[in-house]
Amino acid sequence: MAKAKSMFVCANCGARYARWQGQCRECGEWNTISEQALPDEAAASPGARAASDALKLSGFAGASGSGVVDLTKIDLTRRERLSSGYPEFDRVLGGGIVQGSVVLIGGTPGAGKSTLLLQTVCLISAQHKVLYVTGEESLEQVALRAARLGLDASHVRIAAETSIERICAMASAEKPEVLVVDSVQVTHVQGVDSAPGSVSQVREGAAALTKFAKRTGVAVFMVGHVTKDGTLAGPKVLEHCVDCSAILEVGQDQRFRTLRCQKNRFGAVNEIGVFAMTDRGMREVRNPSAIFLNRQTQVAAGSLAMVVWEGTRPLLVELQALVDLSQYGNPRRLSLGTDVNRLAMLLSVMHRHTGLNLGDQDVFVNVAGGVKVTETASDVPLCLALLSSYRDKPIPRTAIAFGEVGLTGEIRPVPSGQERLREAAKQGFDVAIVPADNAPRTPISGLKVIAVRRVSELLDLV
Repeated sequence: MAKAKSMFVCANCGARYARWQGQCRECGEWNTISEQALPDEAAASPGARAASDALKLSGFAGASGSGVVDLTKIDLTRRERLSSGYPEFDRVLGGGIVQGSVVLIGGTPGAGKSTLLLQTVCLISAQHKVLYVTGEESLEQVALRAARLGLDASHVRIAAETSIERICAMASAEKPEVLVVDSVQVTHVQGVDSAPGSVSQVREGAAALTKFAKRTGVAVFMVGHVTKDGTLAGPKVLEHCVDCSAILEVGQDQRFRTLRCQKNRFGAVNEIGVFAMTDRGMREVRNPSAIFLNRQTQVAAGSLAMVVWEGTRPLLVELQALVDLSQYGNPRRLSLGTDVNRLAMLLSVMHRHTGLNLGDQDVFVNVAGGVKVTETASDVPLCLALLSSYRDKPIPRTAIAFGEVGLTGEIRPVPSGQERLREAAKQGFDVAIVPADNAPRTPISGLKVIAVRRVSELLDLV
């Protein structure tokens, strides 16, 4: 009798190994590798078979076309996006829900994933047919939540099911425009010899739902769990097969939630939408800058507002820096919200080109509100905040800054400078410190623009 083939798979990232080992080399997690049986090479994928069987029964088979065609002969008639009813949600999705797309929504327990999707489904159901499939909650629990939030669920079709085959069959019979599966980690596919939530089950289930969406044009939303470090469980398995992946994050202020897009085939990456969690569910925050700029009336030294670019819009946040004489022999460098390696680089640039030596000082940097800044436009504000704290000279409350600092001490321009300046003027700021190449050609009403070319010029400004 032939020996059954098997492989060892990491439950966290999906990496495969020929033999067992304690730590995964890909993600670094311990005790996440387990043995799984390899499917018969002659047999089709169980997830693909599940989707194909449901499509054949419903008459959807071949809806996406077959055979080889000329690229120029493909029908490019644009299909209208469906509105979720929340402009912030539509912004993250790239302008609305694309028919036939697969969207993955992840987040920590209690972040509000199910609440947001239930509210969205209730709004969409007024004009479009939807199907909500719950696998983690009973129908009574979902109905109680809808009643507690005061939602109009009279047109929402709902089912409690965890079998991928049955979910595809029900969706084929109902023919909805939007399908929500909450969550993909509890679903299972027949023919896969592993428990629900394993890499094999998640991969086959996601593959079946993706094939179903592409063949029928149904927009599919999947809820995904996250690992202990806040990333999507099985990111290499799920994120590669979906069209859009978004994470619902809980910031330092527990009242607010940030929906951040990490992958989007139909819109901008790193787009964010801000929501507030209330007793009536999730509510949109139309002006996120007002939340992150909740500053004191008397601004202390080391505090400065900066304009960062998130997705397709500018966002104003507060940057704080503290420079203090080190009480120990090894000065500390700590940065929350920005890259600590870039902080070390900027300290060296300031020492070389301004003569300012902070080698015996503890340096702490924080972005208020829990915002994570990854772009280089924070270089100039960070240098100004460090100088302000070191010299104990407060920067005016109505001043903002942005710009990139190079290793040779020059201040380089950043993209979308005009949009950043207009957003600052709209928020009531009257002074902007920007790179010379980002200075506007026509004056902006109520905003004084100070153009700088070298990092040494920042010393005189402070």
